[in-house]
Amino acid sequence: MKLHNLKPAAGSTHSRRRIGRGPGSGLGGTSTRGHKGAKARSGYKRKIGFEGGQMPLQRRVPKAGFKNINHKEYFAVNLATLQALAEKNSLTKIGIEELKAAGLVSGSKLVKILGNGEIKAALQVEAHAFSKTAEEAIKAVGGNTTII
Repeated sequence: MKLHNLKPAAGSTHSRRRIGRGPGSGLGGTSTRGHKGAKARSGYKRKIGFEGGQMPLQRRVPKAGFKNINHKEYFAVNLATLQALAEKNSLTKIGIEELKAAGLVSGSKLVKILGNGEIKAALQVEAHAFSKTAEEAIKAVGGNTTII
């Protein structure tokens, strides 16, 4: 077997249809485009969403909502997670760096402490935001909260 005698399998290739090459070909005349109309013309391109003159879906459905440019996305960390982290690493102060080291927070995300779970140790917690229940629970056991 050599490169010069390699051929595709029988029946696997087809020659392309040469349209518009006279009536003898059977594909002359209208060249498979039918009679008249926009689709028969050269340069025809259907508009995206065009429904034949019917009001298109993107115009029938009303606009709704908006994007708040002042919205801040917080990464949530619960009290139960803080308690587990403090017990595991015997910490008294938990900040963003400790959460990053534990793999709970990545990059420069804002962190909010939420009040789900129970906290037993008096911890000094630093975060970008606290929920009311989380702040009360941390202060109830003698801890301290600091907003960065």
